[in-house]
Amino acid sequence: MPKPKKRGSNHQRGAGGQPRNVQPFSDEDASIETMSHCSGFSDPASFTEDGPEVDEEATQEDLEYKLKGFIDLTLDKSAKTRQAALESLKSAFSSKILYEFIMERRMTLTDSIERCIKKGKSDEQCAAAGLACLLCVQMGSGIESEEIFKTLGPVLKKIVCDGTASIQARQACATCLGICCFIVTDDITELYSTMECLENIFMKAYPRDRDANGVSSTHNTMLHVSALLAWTLLLTICPMNEVKKKIEMHLHKLPSLLSCDDLNMRIAAGETLALLFELARETDADFFYEDMDLLTEKLRALATDGNKHRAKVDKRKQRSVFRDVLRAVEERDFPTEMVKFGPERMYIDCWVKKQTYETFKEILGSGMQYHLQSNDFLRNVFELGPPVMLDAATLKTMKISRFERHLYNSAAFKARTKARSKCRDKRADVGEFF
Repeated sequence: MPKPKKRGSNHQRGAGGQPRNVQPFSDEDASIETMSHCSGFSDPASFTEDGPEVDEEATQEDLEYKLKGFIDLTLDKSAKTRQAALESLKSAFSSKILYEFIMERRMTLTDSIERCIKKGKSDEQCAAAGLACLLCVQMGSGIESEEIFKTLGPVLKKIVCDGTASIQARQACATCLGICCFIVTDDITELYSTMECLENIFMKAYPRDRDANGVSSTHNTMLHVSALLAWTLLLTICPMNEVKKKIEMHLHKLPSLLSCDDLNMRIAAGETLALLFELARETDADFFYEDMDLLTEKLRALATDGNKHRAKVDKRKQRSVFRDVLRAVEERDFPTEMVKFGPERMYIDCWVKKQTYETFKEILGSGMQYHLQSNDFLRNVFELGPPVMLDAATLKTMKISRFERHLYNSAAFKARTKARSKCRDKRADVGEFF
């Protein structure tokens, strides 16, 4: 490794060449200090036409130097410092492919994550669980990822099932458990075991199970939502005979969750129902649901909900989601969506694909587009083929100038405003009567 550059008095180095007295990063500091070295490569559009050339090798070395410091700080005595280090690592892992760097340190990272989940408090556990997801996303499906999951899987299950742990930590661990299992598990027994663990959590939201267990309808709702969504993700990779069993078990119970007071639970239940109907019709073209009239009536009510006691934003979101769910259940239709990333396009044309995309988008955030371009595992999941290799010169020719982009946006804005004004102006119809 090359000698580090000289640093000021605030960055003195201690014994062993590791950073000493490093302050934990805030979200703003992490985005500026840490990711300034890798954000430039997270999107092809970030290449400027007239900007100076960047020494990629030096930038990569500088980034790795900082990441090594953050890995060391995950073992710090201060909980605040550990959490800041975990968040900084999450930012880096979500916005850049670091396979080689992580491969050499995967066991150290796994040990740090395990320690933080076991001994940390709620916020630290959430950050560690999020980092575990990104670690598996970076490594993809392989022997190394299986070793990571063998270590972290039991710890995650223990937190998820621990009634004394914080709801936020259990929620994060449930999501992490589902994603990591989706990525690494080839063992069918482990898949079923993980699904059973998640199933035992969200089934408590069903009215009968909720009453029998004395669980409040609101206290654990977000945990139930996370467990349901993670379970649904794993259902998409189950063998068809197992899918049939799960559909028979849950299809007549899930509609009861549509009456839940929590918007997120209603939406999660609705999207899961749409996905179950899609899978059921794939296995049996003549699939028949006995209570179809009652279900479509519920879905239509949610798709046209106008209750005044609900926030306008919540009502708009609910109506939008349930219009699509109703079309899926009643008409077997799915509104195709297009996702752009660099020069490529991906079409989301079914609920299985939508569920998978939304899950990884939640984890990767703004780094989703970059990973779709460069991450072999994600490209394999969405059947995108090998990464498209484009050099900097090609990317520059694809990018329009800022002035041209401004003109295009201005013209589009004016045209949209004019079109909407015609529809909104009530006087446009008055002249016809005189």
